Amino acid sequence: MTSDHDMLWRRCALLGRVLLPLVDQEPWRQVRRHEALRGRGIDTAAGERMIEIFAALAAHAVALDASLSAAEIDALPLKVVAEVVTNKVDYELLAGLPAPFADDRDGQAVNVFRLYVYKGGQYSHRLLLLGTEVRHALNVLAERRPTPSLTCGDVFHRADGAGLSQRS
Repeated sequence: MTSDHDMLWRRCALLGRVLLPLVDQEPWRQVRRHEALRGRGIDTAAGERMIEIFAALAAHAVALDASLSAAEIDALPLKVVAEVVTNKVDYELLAGLPAPFADDRDGQAVNVFRLYVYKGGQYSHRLLLLGTEVRHALNVLAERRPTPSLTCGDVFHRADGAGLSQRS
């Protein structure tokens, strides 16, 4: 049986996985992001995977701080997740993660994130760029909707409509 904490992480990881495909409904956004990543010497596939896991970590940190259950994450405003990307120190996003991860890809991506955090130097600069991309993607989605407070649940509904939730 899967614990609520594991289900919470899975919902956060799903948010990370569907974030960029939803933002990329305007193809020029992907082109701009790829140029930014390459300009910083970051492989686009690896950079996008790091953006996904960064978004998942931020959502997870907010959910833990607010003592949200997996069922309650749908009500979490994207703007709050975007603020956490800016307001928390990178290593704070690593607190309270499930061990082991149900999805090995998530575990590997978190380990790369962890390595970036602890190596410092150029890796800190990469995390800064990746955090900027995460915050930008979350804000783009939040502002696309006429309602001022897009939630994680709204993103999940959009992902379902676009057939993206099947990837989890």
